[in-house]
Amino acid sequence: MPRVSVRSLLLACLVVLPLVLSAADQRIVVFKGERRLELQQDGKIAKTYRIGLGFAPSGPKTKQGDGRTPEGTYYVCVKNAHSQFTLSLGLSYPGPGDAARGLTAGTITKAQHAAVVAAHKRRTTPPWNTGLGGEIFIHGKGSGSDWTLGCIALDDADIKELFATIATGTVVEIRP
Repeated sequence: MPRVSVRSLLLACLVVLPLVLSAADQRIVVFKGERRLELQQDGKIAKTYRIGLGFAPSGPKTKQGDGRTPEGTYYVCVKNAHSQFTLSLGLSYPGPGDAARGLTAGTITKAQHAAVVAAHKRRTTPPWNTGLGGEIFIHGKGSGSDWTLGCIALDDADIKELFATIATGTVVEIRP
């Protein structure tokens, strides 16, 4: 068995522990009206990024194909290092609130509503194939205009930086 010096162990703890702790204290807040994404650390703004949104950015997403970016509180459920949009962070849209509205509007079934709620309780990926739409990502390929189908777009350098920092489970709040 290899010997590990106390110094090496302490150095490893000093490097790794802040990374583990920082992931738990991170949050992403998106301000749609201002086209801004904030990375927050311990409740303070750590970094701000310019964003592009869906091609119909006003209002919350209510159905597949509406071109809107959702509003509400979600979490990162998937990290895709092989995205056609450089890198991407998949969001847990639709959430329970979206599903409740969709059920009331007749956009989704009771079974689909139950599946969304169950996925959120397990902190897994909700169904992305309902009438509410899905596969909402924070990704690269440019923030200069509102061009996505509902995703949040950053410049490539920015998504590379954010992707390296964010863990699955990170809370993402999207405000109007």
